Amino acid sequence: MKTPPSLQALIDDGVIDRVIRPLKSGKEASVYVVEAGQVLCCAKVYKDMAQRSFQQRVQYQEGRKVRGSREARAIGRASKYGRKQQETAWKNTEVEALYRLLQAGVSVPRPHGYFHGVLVMQLVTDADGHSALRLGEVELSAERAREYHAFLIRQIVLMLGEGLIHGDLSPYNVLVGENGPVIIDFPQVVSASGNNAARSMLQRDVNNLTAYLGRFAPELLDTWYAEEIWALFEAGELRADSALSGQFEHDESEVDLDGVRAAINDAREEALIRQQGREAAAEADQ
Repeated sequence: MKTPPSLQALIDDGVIDRVIRPLKSGKEASVYVVEAGQVLCCAKVYKDMAQRSFQQRVQYQEGRKVRGSREARAIGRASKYGRKQQETAWKNTEVEALYRLLQAGVSVPRPHGYFHGVLVMQLVTDADGHSALRLGEVELSAERAREYHAFLIRQIVLMLGEGLIHGDLSPYNVLVGENGPVIIDFPQVVSASGNNAARSMLQRDVNNLTAYLGRFAPELLDTWYAEEIWALFEAGELRADSALSGQFEHDESEVDLDGVRAAINDAREEALIRQQGREAAAEADQ
């Protein structure tokens, strides 16, 4: 295939040898299968900032640190320079999160480096060596759904132990690799302690996964892992190996339990509708 201009610099510098094929294209980036030596990797090329909306990112960027005071002021003023710095910070956030989470034992693709604005990382494959499918593209047995749910809840705990929340976790940014689920796409990762919406984002992440996996194992829909995890986190008692039950006792004097459950069910239904929309869009692209 013809080499995209964004990847030619990596070939010129000897980072990769050639581009094999496109892997996927989304609103934020396009991903290609590339060859580096005798190893197949993937290269994530972020789309130009003119094609993307900064307003959608405001809730995610709260609490993020900016390296210099000049950059922080420019971003605050939304100047041309500030928008450029904000774009750079958005991309760097994913790179830094991958290295940090890999070190913490989270199941993420192994990064190989960040070159000319392109993230080169491990190509996640299935047991047959093919590019791994997304979780939202596979049918599961009830047993496997429960297994994946428990594994992903533990990954969320590990991320929170690093002070991070994915912020946009769904069956469509989890790949089913040879050794189990692998979480991808971290440019919107959220600071758990610095973002006022952190709790609701954690709940949304858990609900998105539970809504999908609950299609195969309905008993998962009656669990409260997000609330249990957040309570332990707030109390400073969350550990990588914390025993979780999925049960949570709400304070009935302060909380409208019917309203809470209705809101959670609404969120889960909304997640399913979004998934169906993605499925329809994916079929239309084929």
